[in-house]
Amino acid sequence: MESKLQQPWWLLSIWSLLVLNLQNGVNAEPQVPCYFIFGDSLSDSGNNNDLQTSAKGNYPPYGIDFPKGPTGRFSNGRNMHDVLVELLGFEEYIFPYVQAEGKSILKGVNYASGSAGILDETGSHLGARVSMNEQIKNHKTVISRISKILGNDSSTKKLLSQCIYSVQIGGNDFTNNYFKPKFYNTSRQYSTPDEFAAVLVEQYLKQIKALYDNGARKFALYGLGEIGCTPDAIATYKPNGFLCASELDNAATVFNYRLMPLVKELNDKLTDAKISYLNPSPNPAYVAPFVTSGLCCKTGGGGGELCIPDSIPCSDRSQYAFWDGIHPTDAWNELIAKSAYQTHSPIEAYPFNIQKLAKQ
Repeated sequence: MESKLQQPWWLLSIWSLLVLNLQNGVNAEPQVPCYFIFGDSLSDSGNNNDLQTSAKGNYPPYGIDFPKGPTGRFSNGRNMHDVLVELLGFEEYIFPYVQAEGKSILKGVNYASGSAGILDETGSHLGARVSMNEQIKNHKTVISRISKILGNDSSTKKLLSQCIYSVQIGGNDFTNNYFKPKFYNTSRQYSTPDEFAAVLVEQYLKQIKALYDNGARKFALYGLGEIGCTPDAIATYKPNGFLCASELDNAATVFNYRLMPLVKELNDKLTDAKISYLNPSPNPAYVAPFVTSGLCCKTGGGGGELCIPDSIPCSDRSQYAFWDGIHPTDAWNELIAKSAYQTHSPIEAYPFNIQKLAKQ
């Protein structure tokens, strides 16, 4: 006998579509109206494409798993912020500054530039790049454009106060500055990485305040990951008996130790702002299948750490943590982004994860 609870197939199909649409955020408003990205090659989505620099990711095999192919993202697919904007409910990825036109800027802009640093000089041996200070200048230009679109400063101020400002920068200041004494004097000016980190964080504070003075109120400030554990770092420093280059990881640690209390200080002083420190790591339950000590594409491009143009990458890209000598794969970026979005660990996100920051 047919159950009275059984529904017509077409009604079940409609219900399934409704559930799927709700899960994917189709036709739903994003959790924040806009998302601005500042950073380096971990976040760059095309700003370096037309610059005279070896730090580019706009050629095959980069983008092999991205719908539009090579775009300037330093990955086989998405970067971490692409995944985050998906989780936040945006229908499109955030355009890089060099491609952001018309009303698209109302959803945010990606200013990140490969090889860029907190200091203007960082990465200069690789060629042109857009430093953090220059990224802030570009943002001021965008604010003027937003004001023209909205018609008045008050509407612009209201919009900007609701956006998330993501800042993920500082790694190059060590790997492509302090630890490159052939090109830079910083290791002679500052005898320890901790002294140098103090200089970086002092400049970083000025940059965050500049964004605040121009309307930013929700900040996601990312600490440095294990920069000594990249395939390029291991190949370059050849750590004896260790899995990673300890001098690089120690430098990242002292930077993070200085950044974390800065976040608390800013939250105490800027009472109308919400500022979060993030240093997400993948859920250990999902890490086991990944190859974390190798890389997926043949390197030799750029400064030696990027993919060789038109080389054939590994076929099992979803099982690798690293795409090239420095940058994560799409699959690893997804794990990192999901952690940043929903982690409850105060070590990885304090005081808010991205999901909670969006609601502030």
